[in-house]
Amino acid sequence: MGCSAPDGNGLNSTGKTLVSIAIIGALLAAGRIKRVLIVAPLSILGVWEDEFKRFADFPYQLIVLNGMIQKKIQQLRFLTGEGVHVVVVNYESAWRMEKELANWHPDLIIADEGHKIKTHNTAVSKAMHRLGLLAQYRLLLTGTVITNKAIDVFSQYKFLDPRIFGNSFYAFRNRYFNMVGYGNHTPVLKKSMEQDLMKRIHSIAFRATKAECLDLPETTEIIRHIELEPVTLKKYKELVKQSYTELSAGEVTATNILTRLLRLSQLTGGFIGSDDGGKIEQVSDAKLKALEDILESSIQEGHKLVVIARFIPEIHAICRLLEKKNIGYACIYGATKDRQEQVNRFQCDPDCMVFVGQIATAELGITLTAASTMVFYSLDYSMSNFEQTKARIHRVGQKNGCTYIYLIAKGTVDSKILTALRNKADLAKMLIDDYRKGANPFAPEGGESYER
Repeated sequence: MGCSAPDGNGLNSTGKTLVSIAIIGALLAAGRIKRVLIVAPLSILGVWEDEFKRFADFPYQLIVLNGMIQKKIQQLRFLTGEGVHVVVVNYESAWRMEKELANWHPDLIIADEGHKIKTHNTAVSKAMHRLGLLAQYRLLLTGTVITNKAIDVFSQYKFLDPRIFGNSFYAFRNRYFNMVGYGNHTPVLKKSMEQDLMKRIHSIAFRATKAECLDLPETTEIIRHIELEPVTLKKYKELVKQSYTELSAGEVTATNILTRLLRLSQLTGGFIGSDDGGKIEQVSDAKLKALEDILESSIQEGHKLVVIARFIPEIHAICRLLEKKNIGYACIYGATKDRQEQVNRFQCDPDCMVFVGQIATAELGITLTAASTMVFYSLDYSMSNFEQTKARIHRVGQKNGCTYIYLIAKGTVDSKILTALRNKADLAKMLIDDYRKGANPFAPEGGESYER
């Protein structure tokens, strides 16, 4: 059992996933485990699949449970093959599938971003506590074991090892905290109990700071693969076929190919316009949900965040999400008049936690070093825009290593666009070359080949 709790910006990698894979390998080699359950936020399920492919030097069968609950149950039942069996599922589904997961009998359960179960009496937390009792080994990974208040540790440690703080939240609270404020609802840690609390926290915890990870690069890039909803993915595939048909009927030029790519890119961001250029319809919130997870972690850690998107409907949707969550933000897109005022507020106001920028208008002349993490919600096709936008946080005055997170809709052109930008390649030429080789240029990179 253990708890990994790196400090600093928790969105920067200090190797939690890699260490977890090494632990799985060691336990497998010792003959102690056969089944591993990994529970994580929806937006990072795919990270585990990618990291296993990169680092697991032992036989394994891994499945990321997706679709409706009944489909996930079927996927769980039919997982076969040699090596350790690894199931990756999001927290909400783990609660709804508790009985089936318990009957699967995992030997090791990993709670990734474990602060998700910090509230002891939610349905998800209770399910994780019960599941934890069934597994011989438990790991909890988080950059913020204590988010807003020290009382948060109880639920997480109840999952890890109930012997540390007991099974009763109220006994724990009465032992370590005074309840003060209006209605006695605010827990304040007793001075006399500080050392005891910290000693118990660290009794089963391993802490790695970013400064100690000397091999970390100055900049870190993270790709979050997002699963589009089945209905949206079906629309995407139909649009791919339509785009190819239109392309084949006319002259194959850079302008023609990028014009058709534009609608596909809009759809992966969750929006699509009517054929007559009129009403814009929202068809997906998959990327919004992924961004919400990232926002929650960043805000809990007290770190500012820059979010970059290409299309105006995306900008508006992101701003509505921030308003709904009561998160202070600044925003620059085409219609913004007070650009410098927006930048100054983000840089100087501690209550302004997020900067939302349109990639075509926020790439030059502004400094956003109050943040060291930038999320690319979507991308345009300009290498110059891409590099200049990244430089807004990675410039003079930045004291921390910078992290870039890319939200890539799985099985779409998103991956082709990112590959071209990172490799400094001509995207239009790359797609034209695909076409001339007989391939559908709009089909996903290295993925299934959509019919032409």
